[in-house]
Amino acid sequence: MKKIAKRAQMKLVNLALKTKVILSDKRGEGFVDSAVKILISVVIGALLLAGLYALFGDIILPTLEERIQDMFDFAG
Repeated sequence: MKKIAKRAQMKLVNLALKTKVILSDKRGEGFVDSAVKILISVVIGALLLAGLYALFGDIILPTLEERIQDMFDFAG
C-alpha cells in the first residue's frame, strides 16, 4: 500500500513540476503572429484561385471547346 501511495505522490509532484514549467515558459508565438499567418495564407489562396479561374475562363475552356468541335466536326 505504501508503494502505491508513494507512486501516486511522485506522479503528482511530476505533474506539478511539468505544469509549473509550462506556465512559466516565456517563449512561444502570440495570437497576432498566428492571425497574420492565417491572413497571409488566405490572401495567397484567394490570389491563386482567382488566377486559376481566369486561366480556365479565358484560355483553357475556349481552346478545349474548339478542339472538341473540331474533333466531332467531320463531314463524312
